[in-house]
Amino acid sequence: MDRDDELIGLLLTRREALTILGAGGLYWLTGCSSSAASEGSNTSTCVVRPALTQGPYFVDDKLLRSDIRSDPATGTVKAGTLLALTVTLERLSGSSCTPLAGALVDVWHCDGIGVYSDVSDPGFNTVGQKFLRGYQVTDAGGQAAFTTIYPGWYAGRAVHIHFKIRSAAGASSAYEFTSQWFFDDTLTDTVHAQVPYSTRGAGRLRNSGDGIYRRGGAQMILPVAASGAGYSATYNVALQIG
Repeated sequence: MDRDDELIGLLLTRREALTILGAGGLYWLTGCSSSAASEGSNTSTCVVRPALTQGPYFVDDKLLRSDIRSDPATGTVKAGTLLALTVTLERLSGSSCTPLAGALVDVWHCDGIGVYSDVSDPGFNTVGQKFLRGYQVTDAGGQAAFTTIYPGWYAGRAVHIHFKIRSAAGASSAYEFTSQWFFDDTLTDTVHAQVPYSTRGAGRLRNSGDGIYRRGGAQMILPVAASGAGYSATYNVALQIG
């Protein structure tokens, strides 16, 4: 289970990205931070984030749902530490960001023992099962919320969650962006000491050993905080449309 493709996209400064946009009309996505923008500007808090590989396990099942833990056919909920994930999308225009409503946000990842749903792999066959997959449409405030579990791990990759942002069918401006979120290794150590994660034994790859993480993943660390019996995280992404 180490067949995730090579990196797609580039890591640019905001000025470089805007230069490309102005010259070629390309589309880029940026992630928002709490600090001032790069290149010394304090008029926008948006900085460019890297696109990362989609990998081999994306399945466009079109499951419109917020709680992605279960298999819709059986109702069986995947075991694992609860993770409440919120994605906030904004449209970057000039030096300001406004909420981006009506965008599709897909999320998919492996379960607590490293298995993806609805795929055939040398180590498993889960075709027809659809756990830990789903999409939401951003609301008027640009938000999409998911209830899931903290991911497990599989050989060759650090712990991560895949996500894809794209325009709805018939939208006036078409766009698509794919990347991955990573987790702080120390937090993962704590979570993975528990069942079901601990049943995988030793061998988990840390972020520094992941080739995809080394090409921009440090900017894609989820800001996870303890919340009730599990954790929560909110990640902001701003879309620049040329």
